[in-house]
Amino acid sequence: MPQLLKVEVLENVRLITLQRPEALNALNTQLLGELAQALGLAQEDTDTRAVVITGSAKAFAAGADINEMAERDLAGILNDPRIASWQHITAFNKPLIAAVNGYALGGGCELAMHADILIAGRDALFGQPEINLGIMPGAGGTQRLLRAVGKSLAMQMVLTGEPISARQAQQAGLVSEVTEPELTVERALAIARKIATKAPLAVRLAKEALLKAQDTDLASGLRFERHAFTVLAGTQDRNEGIQAFQQKRSPRFVGA
Repeated sequence: MPQLLKVEVLENVRLITLQRPEALNALNTQLLGELAQALGLAQEDTDTRAVVITGSAKAFAAGADINEMAERDLAGILNDPRIASWQHITAFNKPLIAAVNGYALGGGCELAMHADILIAGRDALFGQPEINLGIMPGAGGTQRLLRAVGKSLAMQMVLTGEPISARQAQQAGLVSEVTEPELTVERALAIARKIATKAPLAVRLAKEALLKAQDTDLASGLRFERHAFTVLAGTQDRNEGIQAFQQKRSPRFVGA
């Protein structure tokens, strides 16, 4: 079968483009599997310090593959091989930036919410329309959306199936920046390149600490933050960062 992803290595950043245009990048088993594999390779590559994922001008990803879903009964859903792919995507521990143009619906919205930073073109639409099919989000849509935009808007989006615009998504906290559509990927890559200049271990632990804030109480989160801060005191990059500041030069971080 043809590959459904395009992966470009741009120095310390990888750009992953979903390429299933005939289905508006609907996330079938093959596409999710390829994405999980691509992120696994990026995680193993010490030269890769950030990843940008994007789709087409028309659609980031318009949802799950409905034809594929229709073939699965209860047992098929319980044994869905896509679950493992979603778990691999969730476990990716380097900065992940989504550059979203057009439709980000259903599984596409859920995929975007797996990213650490979302940049959206002004024509982007975010939604969880599963309710229109007699089902509900099943890849984190209810949990991540509520944490991102709050209870009321998440309830409205999930229970009505109606999408929100890029501007609404930014106002609600789902998206950090809105750009002209032709500049979305460029802006996401600029952010990724900026992150790639930072100390990799500090970036990794800072990301983990921020994600902990969503999943634990304040006291536990503060303990993790302090532990991570203390661990970084023993790194070569921490010493380099302080020396570079004192010497008024740019630091040279090596990831150690």
